[in-house]
Amino acid sequence: MLKEKLKNYNIILASGSPRRQQFFKDLAIDFTIQLKPVKEIYPKTLKAEEITNYLADLKSKAFTDLSEKDILVTSDTIVWLENKALGKPKDKADAIKMLQSLSGKSHKVITSICLKSKNYKHIISDSTQVTFKNLTTEEIEYYVTTYKPFDKAGAYGIQEWIGFIGIEKIEGSYFTVVGLPVHKLYKALINLEIN
Repeated sequence: MLKEKLKNYNIILASGSPRRQQFFKDLAIDFTIQLKPVKEIYPKTLKAEEITNYLADLKSKAFTDLSEKDILVTSDTIVWLENKALGKPKDKADAIKMLQSLSGKSHKVITSICLKSKNYKHIISDSTQVTFKNLTTEEIEYYVTTYKPFDKAGAYGIQEWIGFIGIEKIEGSYFTVVGLPVHKLYKALINLEIN
C-alpha cells in the first residue's frame, strides 16, 4: 500500500540512527540514506516540541537541492524533564547524571519529523510519557558502561537493558521513545499530496 503510494518518489532518510533505518525497512519503504552535518543549536526560548520541531526543520535546511520527486525525512528526539531538555550525553559522567535525574520520575520523550520536498514541507511531532523506577547507582553504572548510550537523548534506549528493568509505565507510543512515531509517519506518507 505505502510502497505503491511512494513508488514515484525518492525517499531520503537523513538519519544515522540504526533504529530509524530499521523502521523504514519494516514499513517496506525503499529509501536511501544521506547525512549532512548540522550544528544542533536552538534558541533557548523554545520548549518541548518547539525544540524538536525546530531541529528537525533545521536538519532539513541542509538539503538545498531537492527535486519534486524527492521526499526528505529528518527527525529529532529529546527527553523533556522538569521543563528542561535532555539531549545526548557528552560523556560517561554526563550519561550517569542524566539517568540519576530520570530515576524515580516521569518524563516526556518528544520526537518530531520533517517531511520536505522541493515545494513542500510538513512537520509532525509526538510525545510519550515514560516513568522510571528508582534506579540504583549499580544499575545506572552497569548500563552506561555496558551499553554506552552516548547517541541517545536522555542517555537511554527503551529497547535496551535499562528499559527492561527500569521502566514501570509508558503512556503513548513506544516507537516515539525509540525515535520515530511510526504511526504518524505512516499517516503523513499515505496521505501525502505534493503538487
